Amino acid sequence: MENFTLPCKSNPLIPIIPSKPGNPSDFSPRPTKPTITFSRKTRPNPPVDNLNLLCKNGQFTEAIAVLDSIAQSGSKVPPTTYMNLLQCCIDTNSIQLGRKLHQSIDVVDKVNPFVETKLVSMYAKCGFLEDARKVFDGMRERNLYSWSAMIGACLRDRRWNEVVELFVLMVRDGVLPDYFLFPKVLQACGNCCDFEASKMIHSMVVRCNLSGTIHINNSLLAVYAKCGKLKRARKFFEKMEVRDGVSWNTIISGYCQNGENEEARRLIDAMIKQGIEPGLVTWNILISSFNKSGQCDVAMELMKKMENSGITPDVYTWTSMISGFAQNNRTNQALDLWKKMLLSGVQPNGITIASAISACTSLKSLTKGLEIYAFAVKMGLIDDVLIGNSLIDMFSKCGDLEAAEQVFTMISEKDVYTWNSMIGGYCQARYCGKAYELFMKMQESDVHPNAITYNVMITGYIQNGDADQAMDLFQMMERDGKVKRNTASWNSLIAGFAQLGEINEALRIFRKMQAFSVSPNSVTLLSILPACASLVAMKKVKEIHGSVFRRNLESEVPVANSLIDTYAKSGNIEYSRTIFDRLSSKDIITWNSAISGYVLHGHPDIALDLFDQMKKLGLKPNRGTFASILYAYSLAGLVNEGTEALSSISEDYQIIPGPEHYSAIVDLYGRSGRLQAAMGFIEDMPIEPDSSVWAALLTACRIHGNLGLAIHAGERLIDLEPANVLIQQFLLQAYALSGKPDDTSKLRRFGKENATIKRSLGQCWMEVNNTVHTFVAGDRSKLCSKYVNSWLQDIAEKAKGPGFRCGLGVEDEEEGISMVHSEKLALAFALIGSPSQPKSIRIVKDLRMCGDCHRTAKYVSMAFGCDIYLSDSKSLHHFSNGRCSCGDYW
Repeated sequence: MENFTLPCKSNPLIPIIPSKPGNPSDFSPRPTKPTITFSRKTRPNPPVDNLNLLCKNGQFTEAIAVLDSIAQSGSKVPPTTYMNLLQCCIDTNSIQLGRKLHQSIDVVDKVNPFVETKLVSMYAKCGFLEDARKVFDGMRERNLYSWSAMIGACLRDRRWNEVVELFVLMVRDGVLPDYFLFPKVLQACGNCCDFEASKMIHSMVVRCNLSGTIHINNSLLAVYAKCGKLKRARKFFEKMEVRDGVSWNTIISGYCQNGENEEARRLIDAMIKQGIEPGLVTWNILISSFNKSGQCDVAMELMKKMENSGITPDVYTWTSMISGFAQNNRTNQALDLWKKMLLSGVQPNGITIASAISACTSLKSLTKGLEIYAFAVKMGLIDDVLIGNSLIDMFSKCGDLEAAEQVFTMISEKDVYTWNSMIGGYCQARYCGKAYELFMKMQESDVHPNAITYNVMITGYIQNGDADQAMDLFQMMERDGKVKRNTASWNSLIAGFAQLGEINEALRIFRKMQAFSVSPNSVTLLSILPACASLVAMKKVKEIHGSVFRRNLESEVPVANSLIDTYAKSGNIEYSRTIFDRLSSKDIITWNSAISGYVLHGHPDIALDLFDQMKKLGLKPNRGTFASILYAYSLAGLVNEGTEALSSISEDYQIIPGPEHYSAIVDLYGRSGRLQAAMGFIEDMPIEPDSSVWAALLTACRIHGNLGLAIHAGERLIDLEPANVLIQQFLLQAYALSGKPDDTSKLRRFGKENATIKRSLGQCWMEVNNTVHTFVAGDRSKLCSKYVNSWLQDIAEKAKGPGFRCGLGVEDEEEGISMVHSEKLALAFALIGSPSQPKSIRIVKDLRMCGDCHRTAKYVSMAFGCDIYLSDSKSLHHFSNGRCSCGDYW
């Protein structure tokens, strides 16, 4: 905003100090409309009288014809008659007649600023603002009415910056605003957040002696609040001599817009103390703000308080409540509110219905959705594009694409969201061909694809496994240049490749994204971090963490939670704890991530300590918390405490235990050697045991050598997972060890003959110098066999000491002289093939680690003084100084 001085002329067109409304003054604050006075009685003018009569009767076409005949005869019409005709064009929104009148302006007797101002208003109110501006710019003389008309036109068209620019030009032209114009310009300043202009206008208000006017003061208060200058707004509010309901609503709304809901709530209490009862608008502002911030329970309390004060909720109140609960995944409560609203007799609007349909979509409840759909039809709102879009989304996500197509066809004026919803429905149903057909039709329609359209298509193709087509669409956006790629476009590719397990490709796109100066957001990071939760991806996790740090995203709770979880799973619990401790605001997921991380690393004492801290802070544990805590009790050998915790889940926290909790209790009994207690617990379970429960029992039997119970657990597992080759292998070995090889016939019912079950070849991966090496059991191509054999034989002899024995000899993979397991080859590669002895070795294995390899790793960690992190299909093992974090139980 350029600086300018308040004009001061010797003979101003309008008074320097406009008078306040209702106060007598020698000067009028707004020039009065022109009146025609005569010193003597005028003679009748039949053509003009006829013109006025036609205008009055709405015969505008005939009136224009009469005007043309008057012009041809060389006569003139009074300005008032011409302005009446222009007003008729405004009333009928007839731009064609208005243009004809403009062409006949020469017929007006003495065109004055008021005539031209009316012409500006005609163009503006008929929706032709550019024409209005041309007339305005061509005016020979502009008064306050002219400027007010042009500014008002721009205000109606939401051209906030243009309003401010016109205001500056007006003042420079020597015309000062009046009581009515100040609020309009201040409204524009607030909407375009022009704080400097608002300060200048405030000074003009003071100089024009209007600082005591409540209407203008409320406008000033609103502009400071909208510009985020809450301290200035509050100071101004406190200094206001007179405050009305609008003043209170404005300051309360300001605090709500800036997320300071509690202060807004305190202001309502202060408002009541000062004897001003909050009205419906005030309550709606506060209720809406709490709902938007996710504090739906507080919003519900406020609604009840409003009702207790004698104010009945209107459709906006109910809509705010329904949409608030729906958007915060409290969908059942949202639908309960919908029913209560209908029972109270309040008629819903389009937004209410769309919010209720959204709740049905989240629940995937087609039945309830159809009830609301029927209500929309009854109200005649089926053509409402917002409702239509919500219905398309609901039908698509509930699997009824035919109904979605019908709604799509019924919407006469489709917007971009309509097309995107239908395309998204096809993509979600994996009908990418149909989605592409509709995508091409959309480009031929009046509505063109936007970035969301492309992103939906990219996501659909990549989730369907067609990464090439997804990449083609992504590159098409850059080639065509019609739609600019946004952060979500990059996120679609990154998330897709991460879900396909192509972590290197996801990382390549992640790096390319930053090279194109597109900043990753929290969605980007939450897409790629889980894919890096592996021991061989530690450097990748650190690279992504660096990006998080550079963009100040570490304080965002979801991102921090993902980092805590990913660092723990990639073997660095110390980094997890550092992030956890630095985080000022923690939610239940933060605590769960830290607790599960310590359980994974075999530190049950720290996990239980964190659990106690969490409860002291008043956080309520959820299902995930208890799943980790039960395993912590198991690791710590605290059987009684673990069983008590299981009881408290339902008794104290009203959570119904699931398979994850029952399998943890079986693990608890099994780890302590109480196998019969574990079996008895399984038999008494209120739900049918799943694979995780029987797998926990099988592990216990393997460790404690109970072959009979192990076979029982294996047979139950093969019933649940008949295609599981590893369980088939286990049973073959177990039957042979039991001395009952004939029992192998039991496997035939699954179509698996003894001779046809192929033994699995274990694989593992290890990163060395930024390269991931793959090792396969028996494949010694990466090492000199001569040195490997002697090294492995030497290690095998030394690892046979009594301190390193564990387990039952029934393994997932065979091992012999020619079939060395992959993890031993990886250890040999790390220790023999490296020029310097590594401090830590990180290995990922696809099968369960056998007992012999486990003993070997324990010995190597002690003999070579290194930490070995090995993640197999059962557990994360951290070998250090001859011990393993799993406690020899896996």
